[in-house]
Amino acid sequence: MPQTASGTFNVTLAPLDIEGELMGRRSIDKTFHGALEGVSTGQMLSAGTTTKGSAVYVAIERVRGQLDGRNGTFVLHHTGVMDRGVPHLTLLVAPDSGTEALEGLTGSMTIAIDEGRHHYVLTYELPARI
Repeated sequence: MPQTASGTFNVTLAPLDIEGELMGRRSIDKTFHGALEGVSTGQMLSAGTTTKGSAVYVAIERVRGQLDGRNGTFVLHHTGVMDRGVPHLTLLVAPDSGTEALEGLTGSMTIAIDEGRHHYVLTYELPARI
């Protein structure tokens, strides 16, 4: 049965070199607070368009921390599309990316920004402890 973990996170995005008009590449560094306690590092690629409010991005980040009392790592895969101001965001736990006590982790994450503060909800499943 799926469980949820929620909380806040701090994020730092730093530009990395990339060539191409309307293209971007950034490093990602996050600190998670709440039901998921940990840190992550990753990279994001983005492309804008000449149409206001339209852009796309993909990102991969490795999370290291504690979830449901279990320590380990897992990978989050982001796909974001902004279609003339309408956002569509998907964050999935990469299949078979869980390590240590998070081995077998599956799930997805939603992100919301409220008054400049980042919030997450991770809906996940973990195998029973052995």
